[in-house]
Amino acid sequence: MKAFYHGKRVLVTGHTGFKGAWLCRWLLDMGAKVWGYALPPEPERLYELLSWDGLVSCQADLRDVNTLADVVQQAAPQIVFHLAAQPLVAEGYQHPVETYDINVMGTVHLLDCLRKTEALRSVVVVTTDKVYANQEQTAGYEETAPLDGYDPYANSKSCQELVAGCWARCFFAKRAALSTLRAGNVIGGGDFAKHRILPDCIRAALAGTPILLRHPHGIRPYQHVLEPLSAYLWTAWKQWEEPTLAGCYNVAPRTDGIVTNGALATIFCRCWGDDSRWQAEERPDFPKETAVLRLNGVHICQKLGWSPRWNVERAVEETVAWTKIWQQQGDILEEMRREIAAYEKGEEQ
Repeated sequence: MKAFYHGKRVLVTGHTGFKGAWLCRWLLDMGAKVWGYALPPEPERLYELLSWDGLVSCQADLRDVNTLADVVQQAAPQIVFHLAAQPLVAEGYQHPVETYDINVMGTVHLLDCLRKTEALRSVVVVTTDKVYANQEQTAGYEETAPLDGYDPYANSKSCQELVAGCWARCFFAKRAALSTLRAGNVIGGGDFAKHRILPDCIRAALAGTPILLRHPHGIRPYQHVLEPLSAYLWTAWKQWEEPTLAGCYNVAPRTDGIVTNGALATIFCRCWGDDSRWQAEERPDFPKETAVLRLNGVHICQKLGWSPRWNVERAVEETVAWTKIWQQQGDILEEMRREIAAYEKGEEQ
């Protein structure tokens, strides 16, 4: 995969976000020529903690069609990873129209710019595990399950799936391969977002206060950030070489990564130490949360040959390791490279 990406022209939307920053770091270290398009990062987020030699960054709104078109024209990308989004469930309830505008129309604007790009060969559109009509079933959702996310965020990502499918059929056929990837709940060093369980755990641990879990019995498919990123990179490579492989893929963790929020917090407390502890917190003011969400990841394994490597304990351990280096003002770039190298070597745990 490293040989494939060396010298490729790659556009990453959402490059200032948590997953986007990790993805750009990985691409640059593989020798890719990377352009990024995203809103400016919030203060003291991962993107701002790193140096970015070799990255061409444009910080603008995805709905700014003229600026977006200019960047796409200048980059002339061969490969595109579309991560830019309004990614938070709670924010979707507070600002539903803006959530749809960014996640749906932002995707329309990007794909419409890309259909005029002659160099384009491979596109990965990142959605979410929450695109499915959730029936609280115990079996993992397969890619053929109906799309109908419950809340504004999830539903906007369901709509994004339909948009991507339409552009793939009507505009990209026979010239570029496009896949949508539906990843589980991602954890990893450098995620400082609100209302996400591990960042909340870290904030409480740093403050020396109990971790408050509003939904400890909820079951989610947790995975380290390198898992979905490797799936995105792998898919873009494989569909470049064989366009018929393009499609919709779940990116699920190993079976032992599908755990309760309480179990995840317990693993965190054990890894963090310092007498960390969690307790349940009733939040009647918080939006409805799904009790069970499981993904079936067999399809991507059978069709593309990708499979997850790290279990949930390894995912939490690596997150804690990164965070403690950041806390001590150590070299977080070196830590990211260490984790990527360990993952690339195929270390399974």
